[in-house]
Amino acid sequence: MNTSLIRKYNVPGPRYTSYPTVPYWDETPPTEWEWKQHVKASFLRDKSISLYIHLPFCESLCTYCGCNTRITVNHKVEVPYLETVLKEWRMYRELLGEAPVLRELHLGGGTPTFFSPENLEKLITGILNDCIVPDQAEFGFEGHPNNTNYAHLQTLYSLGFRRVSFGIQDFDLKVQKMINRVQPYDRVKQVTEWAREIGYTSVNFDLIYGLPLQTSESVRETIRLTNTLRPDRIAYYSYAHVPWVKPGQRRYTEADLPSNETKRHLYEIGKSMFEKNGYAEIGMDHFALPEDSLAQAMSKGELHRNFMGYTTQATGMMIGLGASSISDTWTAFAQNLKKVEAYKEAVTEGRFPVFRGHLLTEEDLVLRRHILNLMCRFKTGWQKENSENVYLQGVGDRLRELAMDGLLRVEKDSISIPERGKPFVRNICMAFDARLWRKQPETQVFSSTV
Repeated sequence: MNTSLIRKYNVPGPRYTSYPTVPYWDETPPTEWEWKQHVKASFLRDKSISLYIHLPFCESLCTYCGCNTRITVNHKVEVPYLETVLKEWRMYRELLGEAPVLRELHLGGGTPTFFSPENLEKLITGILNDCIVPDQAEFGFEGHPNNTNYAHLQTLYSLGFRRVSFGIQDFDLKVQKMINRVQPYDRVKQVTEWAREIGYTSVNFDLIYGLPLQTSESVRETIRLTNTLRPDRIAYYSYAHVPWVKPGQRRYTEADLPSNETKRHLYEIGKSMFEKNGYAEIGMDHFALPEDSLAQAMSKGELHRNFMGYTTQATGMMIGLGASSISDTWTAFAQNLKKVEAYKEAVTEGRFPVFRGHLLTEEDLVLRRHILNLMCRFKTGWQKENSENVYLQGVGDRLRELAMDGLLRVEKDSISIPERGKPFVRNICMAFDARLWRKQPETQVFSSTV
């Protein structure tokens, strides 16, 4: 990897799970009436939905984490929270008027396996009673290896879950202690074997590069151990150091982190070792074995990206339940209240617990499509005489230097990203981000791109 390119392009930038990105949502969120209208209109266009349920509780704070969490060892919080989630779901079901086709269901956190298997069963049963579930639906959940037990895996499997994602991050004990995430390799091996024994068809490991105290040697050992267990998917994320957002990251300083050049080298180490073990690179930060559905979707040009990350299911609407969850009708975004108490109060009063959102303009919709194409297929195109091209004015100028550096190929009506440019896909997407260019942030709100 050319170190001069890393220095040049390693700037703060979005990860583009949406466009516009959250900091550029309209200052005035949609009213509850407006949000309901967009939900109903989306459902009229497409009866299929994706469902994300945020389960925010964790027993301890992992300092690297950027998620919305609530730290507690009091498991009495489980039932009241899940009852609120189910009430929110009933509000959406009443709004939709008929049973949706549930193509995707994901439990995220926090730590979903903080909740007991029995309580998770009540939650999922309450959801599925009001849905049509097709054979090709994908259900997945995030599990902490230290508290995911056999009963969790068996219970969720019996409810239709076939994908599980284990948060590993790193196998080096020094790094684990620094990020407050100590979990032995043997424990990870045990839960992985349990999942396969029960019948899960896709096991994912989340790994992070750029963590404090990581070295080339320690990352090679983490990848070696990962390859030994051979998960079906691997998410190899760049650590986002945002201590101004997540104070827990102040436990260490920039001096404990790898340099920009070293960090990128850690990614190249992982990529090389994964590919030698048969994994294909999927979009940005992801790898999968050829037989996994994510790899197959990538090869067929059917990969999709939403607030849950990369997925094989491109539905008309994604509904987010729970504190801080984000919903997407394609024409509008809405995020739930972040604090558990405020979220519960709103739902108890029969109000949709939305505190901010965005109604997409025609320009937003055009640029969103191009950014999604780049993130999922590393290419995008347009028709020469299309009136939508007015929204692409200025993009060519912003892409010119990237093209001169060999990071993308420009044709008269399309662009594509070669292998050399894939590490810089976020920078290329930024060229299409009209809102970012119109109003540069006065403070750093995004993590670095490379």
